[in-house]
Amino acid sequence: MNEVGHVTELRYGDKEIYLIGTAHVSQKSVEEVERVIQEIRPDTVCVELDEQRHRMLVDQDAWKKLDIFQVIRQKRVLFLLSSLALGAYQRKLGEKLGVRPGAELLAAVKSAEAVGAHVVLADRDIQATLKRTWANLGFWDRVNITGGLIAAPFETEEIDAEKIESLKDQDTIGEMLKQVAAELPKIKTPLIDERDAYLISSIREAPGTKIVGVVGAAHVEGMVRALDKPVDRTELATIPPPSPWTRILGWLIPVLMLLAFYKGYQDHAGERLEEMLLAWAIPTGALSGIFTVAALGHPITIVTACVVAPITTLHPAIGAGMITGLVEAWVRKPTVEDCEKVAEAVSSIRSAYANRVTRVLIVSVLSSLGAALGAWVGATWVVSLL
Repeated sequence: MNEVGHVTELRYGDKEIYLIGTAHVSQKSVEEVERVIQEIRPDTVCVELDEQRHRMLVDQDAWKKLDIFQVIRQKRVLFLLSSLALGAYQRKLGEKLGVRPGAELLAAVKSAEAVGAHVVLADRDIQATLKRTWANLGFWDRVNITGGLIAAPFETEEIDAEKIESLKDQDTIGEMLKQVAAELPKIKTPLIDERDAYLISSIREAPGTKIVGVVGAAHVEGMVRALDKPVDRTELATIPPPSPWTRILGWLIPVLMLLAFYKGYQDHAGERLEEMLLAWAIPTGALSGIFTVAALGHPITIVTACVVAPITTLHPAIGAGMITGLVEAWVRKPTVEDCEKVAEAVSSIRSAYANRVTRVLIVSVLSSLGAALGAWVGATWVVSLL
C-alpha cells in the first residue's frame, strides 16, 4: 500500500487500485479527481454512488417525477424527509464554498468518459443502507437521529474550506469514527463498515487492471482493511425483515386495548364500554389533530386526523400519517414546481411549510407522532377505568 496525498495505491492480484479519498463539498477534491484520472488513464473508474443517487446527480429534472402518493403508500415518508434534510445540509455547505454536493463524483464520471474508461456505480443501494441502518436502531435512537438530521440545515456554525479539507485527513477521520462508534455503534456498522466492504468488493471486481475508486475519505481506511476479505454483496444488500418481537410489540397496545374493552363490557354489563371508548378516542384523536395543526395541515386533514387516529392506532399496519398524508396531498395538490423545489425546501422552516410536498411529509410525520402519544395516554386512561 502506498499513500500520496489523498490517493491510496493498492495491489490486488494483477490489479492496480487507486483510492481517492474526497470530501463531498470540496473544490480541491474535484480538481484532484480530474487530475488523477487524467494522469492514470484507468480502465475503470468506480464511484461511491448507486443507481438512484447517480440519477439524482445527473438528472436535473429528477424531482419533477416525485410521486408523493407513492412515497406515502410505501411508508417512505420519514426516509425521504431525512434524506432531504441531509441533502439540504450538504447543499448549504456547498453554497458557502461554491461547490455543488457530489461534484467530485460527477467529475469522476465525466473524466472517466473523457479518457474512455468504464464507469462502475460501486455503492450499495441507498434504500438498503437506510433500512438496514434504521433496523439497527432503537426507538429513542431513531428520534434523536431524525431530529438531528432535520435540525442540521438550520445550524449556524460557520464551516470554511479549511475545515472541509481537514475532513479528508486520516487522523481526523479516525477520531470522528471512534466517537461515532462509541456513541452510536449501531449506526457505524451498516452506514460505514458494511459499505466499506461493499465498495472495495465492487472495486476489486471491476473490469480492467488499472482501477480508480472515488469515495468519501471516511471509507478509505475501512476499505483497505477489507481488501482481502471475502464479501457477500448480495447479503449486504438484503433488507432484514422485522423481528418477531417487533411485530409482537406493534400489536401489543391494540390487543391489550381490545381485551380491556371486552373486560370492561363483561364486568360492568356494558355500562363502562362507552366511557372506555371515549377514554381511548379523545386523547388519540385530539393529540393527532393538535400535531396536525402544528404541521399547518388543511382543516379537512385536521378533522381526518381526529377521526382516524383512534382507529389506526388499533392497527399497526395502518398509521394515521398514511391517511392524513394522502388527504393533505389530495387537498393541497402539490405542483410540478413544488416537486422541482423540494430539495431546497428543507433549507428553512418557513420554506419547508411553504412547499406543498414537504408540508405533506411534515403533516404525515407529526400526525403519526401525535396519534402515538395519544395512544399511550388513552391506554393509561382506559386501564384506570377497569
